[in-house]
Amino acid sequence: MIDEMNIFAASATGQLYDMFHSVMKYLPGPQQQIIKVTQKLEDFMIEKVRQNHSTLDPNSPRNFIDSFLIRMQEEKYVNSEFHMNNLVMSSLGLLFAGTGSVSSTLYHGFLLLMKHPDVEAKVHEEIERVIGRNRQPQYEDHMKMPYTQAVINEIQRFSNLAPLGIPRRIIKNTTFRGFFLPKGTDVFPIIGSLMTEPKFFPNHKDFNPQHFLDDKGQLKKNAAFLPFSIGKRFCLGDSLAKMELFLLLTTILQNFRFKFPMNLEDINEYPSPIGFTRIIPNYTMSFMPI
Repeated sequence: MIDEMNIFAASATGQLYDMFHSVMKYLPGPQQQIIKVTQKLEDFMIEKVRQNHSTLDPNSPRNFIDSFLIRMQEEKYVNSEFHMNNLVMSSLGLLFAGTGSVSSTLYHGFLLLMKHPDVEAKVHEEIERVIGRNRQPQYEDHMKMPYTQAVINEIQRFSNLAPLGIPRRIIKNTTFRGFFLPKGTDVFPIIGSLMTEPKFFPNHKDFNPQHFLDDKGQLKKNAAFLPFSIGKRFCLGDSLAKMELFLLLTTILQNFRFKFPMNLEDINEYPSPIGFTRIIPNYTMSFMPI
């Protein structure tokens, strides 16, 4: 369902719906199917909350939903933000914006590593040297693994999954580069243009982890690398996503090598189209145990 919503969001109709949803929600078209999918996702989460509530042990919370339910019980007699609607919407946010974006990044990352076996081999070498085979990766390992971090950064940059960012609303009259923007105007921080800016990424059309490494092979910051947007309202899941991407990728590569069933030149590594979201090509691969 999330994939279906992402494909719709990347389409011309999806972009129109995002801007004129107050009108288009009443008109026939593919947006009607997306409205149904959105409701199905909400129903799915409501059922998950119901299941957790029926088996809740206040002394042993299992996850985010349990912790939220416990706080709801503690604050049920006060005017609180811990209520059922916020629980459902917050959980959907974690699922859609959190799990969905991390899985899409890895989904594209596997494709890129198959296309570039030399990069995959270097990540394997760094995992073997820093972590070995006798224990699972820990997030603290990332401090000693600049190449793997550079690869993850480059996957995010190359994927550029949300090139238009999330819309913001101006809270006061503003003049920007000679243009007057009245209070209440919706604006988009077009972060995708930065992540393909030749000034910061000379070979921006190429997948190249060296974009994030200095002459000594150490990780370097790049001011144009903003996969989690910018400003005070940048993505709250920034640190969580970084942790997930590192642990998931290193754990998988510690145990498997990737194999493409056809010739490497047949791999299409470029997402399309460019819009509110970008869609990663479908592909087939094999995980070969090490």
